[in-house]
Amino acid sequence: MARIRNVFEIIELYGHDENFEPHATTEFIPTAAPAGSKQKIDILAERIQRGMPLWHPEDSTDSSTATLVAEHV
Repeated sequence: MARIRNVFEIIELYGHDENFEPHATTEFIPTAAPAGSKQKIDILAERIQRGMPLWHPEDSTDSSTATLVAEHV
């Protein structure tokens, strides 16, 4: 059986994500991208695609310098 790479593949296979456990590799590093910024959202999307945990404990949570994505909606 092929290795499940991300949460989307396990949902497609089983119809739920109860068995999925993200894998933190050496590529799972914190980001200084401001919370709510397009850059941060892109990083979170990449993490999901790669099967990594969504949040790194050392990610920046500051949004004061960001142009928030919601402002452009």
